[in-house]
Amino acid sequence: MLQPYRDVLARPGALAFSGTAVVARLPMSMVGIGIVLMVSALYGSYGLAGRVSAAVVIAQAGGAPLLARLVDRHGQARVMRPAIVVSATSLVALVVAASLRAPTVWLYVTALLVGATIGSFGSLVRARWNHSLGDDPRRVHTAYSLESVLDELVFVIGPVAATVLATSVSPTAALIVPVVAMVVGGLAFLSLRDTEPPVAPAHEPRPRGSVLRRPGMVVIVLVFVAIGSIFGATDVATVAFADESGRKELAGVILAVFALGSLISGLLYGARHWVSPLHRRFAIGVVALAIGVCVFFLAQTLWVLAAAMFVVGFSIAPSIINGNALVAELVPPGRLTEGLTWVGTGLSIGVSVGASVAGSRIDAAGSHAGFLVVVVSGAAALVATLAALPSLRRHTARRADRAAALADAAQAADRDARASEDEPPSATAGATVAACELARDRTAEHRDEHDH
Repeated sequence: MLQPYRDVLARPGALAFSGTAVVARLPMSMVGIGIVLMVSALYGSYGLAGRVSAAVVIAQAGGAPLLARLVDRHGQARVMRPAIVVSATSLVALVVAASLRAPTVWLYVTALLVGATIGSFGSLVRARWNHSLGDDPRRVHTAYSLESVLDELVFVIGPVAATVLATSVSPTAALIVPVVAMVVGGLAFLSLRDTEPPVAPAHEPRPRGSVLRRPGMVVIVLVFVAIGSIFGATDVATVAFADESGRKELAGVILAVFALGSLISGLLYGARHWVSPLHRRFAIGVVALAIGVCVFFLAQTLWVLAAAMFVVGFSIAPSIINGNALVAELVPPGRLTEGLTWVGTGLSIGVSVGASVAGSRIDAAGSHAGFLVVVVSGAAALVATLAALPSLRRHTARRADRAAALADAAQAADRDARASEDEPPSATAGATVAACELARDRTAEHRDEHDH
């Protein structure tokens, strides 16, 4: 089962850039829950905690596509090195402001700076895989599956570490690890210049407008907004539910179980080559996720919730893998980072909306009101997926037609080439060849005489 993963990791530099990207992505699983834990403990409000966490995500939703466009134009290292410095510094400032019980406006200001400059290392590493593997769809599928598995590994480790640090050390400790991971992992990843995708030459015309104008992109992003809302509302509601159960320290463990189910499914999904249409597999995964999360609302104990999350988690990784693969088909290669970042942006927007709305509902009516937001988000994901299917189906049909036309053209060219080889050479062609050979022999004789 693991052989396809060994094959792609054997590519020069692949293990290094994939491994350092894991560390660089650790903040994505720790910053959100770390802010919720810190602000709810220091300010006593889940609503405020959800809104500050949402501010990070909203800023990231606006800043990440701009950073991605700059990356496609100027390169990963040139753009992201200064961005990492600003984001890490702003996260430290957020921790300091919360520790001093500063006015909430400072929480929002620093959170916005964090989000605007944090970027998307998931997009950067997937762009490197595309550059490294070229036009080999099987290996790209395996690489994307590997990265989704590593994403889930980050979400297994991150929430548990954040919860343990926030409840056992101090409310602010959960955000120190993301700062270190951002700086160490991010700068190490960016130092690997040999595998960095090339930028378009300066003399080439730059494409205008957003990749969202590409057919199918908007509907995919909308689906990911709804999926993100599921995740954001689930995070906040799980923390509140664990708190109500008197076991707040288990919140990270429960969320890690959710990610563990996704991790296992990602490994299994990426080890197999699939022949069914990509848009159909994407729709099946999202529908399964949207329906499955409705069970969360019915859970009455932490263990029932954990069991439900583990099972439902099996639908996450395939949905994310297929969504990223669809984007790789829809956008030009030179704008892949921007396209992948928009998917992450849609996810982030949804997380912010889900976390904020769930936080407000939890303050008013308890944790199960937060899980009701999860159910509504699932319904939105279901509707968005069904709305997206016609557009994605048309794209698949056009792509299949183009592939068939190219195959027919290649076969025709091959037949013409074989027919030319079978025909005897004409007298004119024979005379031309003989004349060329005679001229070549005379030139050689003349060179020999000159040398002597």
